[in-house]
Amino acid sequence: MQQKKLRVAVLFGGRSAEHEVSLQSAKNVIAAIDPEQFDVCLIGIDRQGKWYLNDASQPLLTSDDPKLVALNQCNTDVTLVASDQSGQLMSKGQIIDSVDVLFPVLHGPYGEDGSIQGLAKLANVACVGSDILGSAVGMDKDVAKRLLRDSDIPVADYIALRSYQVNDQLPEQVAQRLGYPVYVKPANMGSSVGVSKVSEPSELISALTHAFDYDIKVMIEAAVVGREIECAVLGNDEPEVATVAGEIITNDQFYSYDRKYVDETGAKLQIPAQVDDATLSKLRQSALRAYQCLEARGMGRVDMFLTADGEVLVNEINTLPGFTAISMYPKLWAASGVSPRELTTRLIQLALQERQDKDKLKSTEH
Repeated sequence: MQQKKLRVAVLFGGRSAEHEVSLQSAKNVIAAIDPEQFDVCLIGIDRQGKWYLNDASQPLLTSDDPKLVALNQCNTDVTLVASDQSGQLMSKGQIIDSVDVLFPVLHGPYGEDGSIQGLAKLANVACVGSDILGSAVGMDKDVAKRLLRDSDIPVADYIALRSYQVNDQLPEQVAQRLGYPVYVKPANMGSSVGVSKVSEPSELISALTHAFDYDIKVMIEAAVVGREIECAVLGNDEPEVATVAGEIITNDQFYSYDRKYVDETGAKLQIPAQVDDATLSKLRQSALRAYQCLEARGMGRVDMFLTADGEVLVNEINTLPGFTAISMYPKLWAASGVSPRELTTRLIQLALQERQDKDKLKSTEH
């Protein structure tokens, strides 16, 4: 008798400002999942948070244009049920389907911050990537930097603040503490959404106002003069780093949203990064230490700065990195000999292993 395929639900879209990035990533994840091993179920989430069980033949509209990509909403609306049963999907009060694994391709808030991971836990279903803690920590750049700093992992100096702390003296205080230029960014956002480069004090308040449109906590970070290097990590208890690192060489002031996901000529991805063996080893070790320090599981892309004197500073971790056609994470693994199909298979297997390990834990003293 043929063994039943595991049913994998790919979640994409979502309420985040990174909605379109998610749609582009999902297209590549769906194509990469091995149909011989897994039965794929597509769940699109619109900007209001409504879930749709999507038609596999057309999950996206105008998917060839990254500026116009949109979610196809002409499908059955569903919810994932918090239950003692595993991964049940309900529509109009009836259980209509069940899934074995969630594969969230949801960048930013409501997907990468522990929200979906918590729902998966309540619904008793395995979930690809980090759990609630690792996702939440990785999403909050302020908390992540505090943990990194406490573990003696170098990071750039920064100031975290909320809107009530903004005052007329702040531009000068930033000048004395960090100097200019600085980068202003939402603490809980990714894909360079809401990020501004501030070259002089007169620009600071406007940049903060822009960042506060996306989050209630904002970071002001010292600019680091150095190369932007990224490493891909894969695994749970014994994670591994891709054998190559990648470098971002931008043609603009910084690696903006459009440069990452829309304009294929906006930045050059140098894979592998041109560094000597000793430096590569240092970068890979820094990425691994950061991954473990921040309680990441499954996968992560660790972004770092490499200064002229060889110092490595960790910038951030992305626990649900992009899978678009121009994204670094899948490209690094491909350059290290791991195909997109093998990568998605391993991610699903890691999610199942994590679920099995946690199912063995006792819930009572008896």
